[in-house]
Amino acid sequence: MSLKRALLARIVQTGPMTLADYMADCLTHPSLGYYTTRDPLGAKGDFTTAPEISQMFGELIGLALAQAWLDQGAPAPFTLAELGPGRGTLMADILRATRRVPGFHAGMRLHLVEASEPLREKQRAALAGLGLTHHADVATLPDAPLFLVANEFFDALPIRQFVRTAGGWRERLVGAEAGALVFGLGGPAQPEPLAHRGEVAEGRLVEICPALAPIMAEIAARIARHGGAALVIDYGDWRSLGDTLQAVRGHTPQDPLAQPGEADLTAHVDFEALVRAAPGLAASAMTPQGVFLERLGIVQRAQTLATRLTGPALAAHIAAHRRLTHGSEMGTLFKVIAVVQKGAPMLPGLEP
Repeated sequence: MSLKRALLARIVQTGPMTLADYMADCLTHPSLGYYTTRDPLGAKGDFTTAPEISQMFGELIGLALAQAWLDQGAPAPFTLAELGPGRGTLMADILRATRRVPGFHAGMRLHLVEASEPLREKQRAALAGLGLTHHADVATLPDAPLFLVANEFFDALPIRQFVRTAGGWRERLVGAEAGALVFGLGGPAQPEPLAHRGEVAEGRLVEICPALAPIMAEIAARIARHGGAALVIDYGDWRSLGDTLQAVRGHTPQDPLAQPGEADLTAHVDFEALVRAAPGLAASAMTPQGVFLERLGIVQRAQTLATRLTGPALAAHIAAHRRLTHGSEMGTLFKVIAVVQKGAPMLPGLEP
């Protein structure tokens, strides 16, 4: 049975489902989910992330994390963690860039949070011999100093959508009609996460991510107790407003309801919600990815690498640098934020 048929049968039996439930089944259904059945990355997949575009991205992030570790007294042992590590490319670049930082590799314990078994296999191959530990959830990360990166992780978490109407909030649900999946509105609702959103005008849609706050709170609790830093890089903005749900298959936008389980589903990240979930920590200003990478020295790194390249390789390198930093590409759409203990130095590139 296809996932679409299974979802239609479920809706007929139990009624319309929340968008979060729909996304969860589409992405992580044990046998029919998008992430549980394939490697979605790269030219042969459905999308490409920054670490797959250029090694510079991971190198600069690695050095920023290592500097944060040094600034906090080089605690050892410590947890080096990544959420949603893809093929392991970002972490491999982080570790290559930091191998000469005294004590960093000796003190680290490598932990990856990954739900997809196909991607876990890729990560084991990319990071062979490093004694990595996989987790299905952040709740099982060690209770120790934590230096963590999450690149394009929070955008893949299931969301719920609510529309402001004259009678209050109403939730956008996934239902069935004439053998197709369709959107509709539920009855009046009072979603507590939107209690502070009184400014939203009638007819406007706002998204919330139920899993975001618990995940960020788990991360924040470890940093509050033991030190460390969390670096989040994703597309989104300070506060959710509007329908940002999107489906991508073969690098091409799709109808999110057309082929459940066959396309990647994501939504923009609410960075304000990340900060609200870590009230005991100090947060950096939300910073465009291009600005962050330029502050870390990507221009100089790009120039150094360019001296070894010619022809098509040089052209590809220049294009990669532009894609990561330019305002018309990933440079502005993607944002960066970090949290540390209050009083601790902020990560390089994100200082006040």
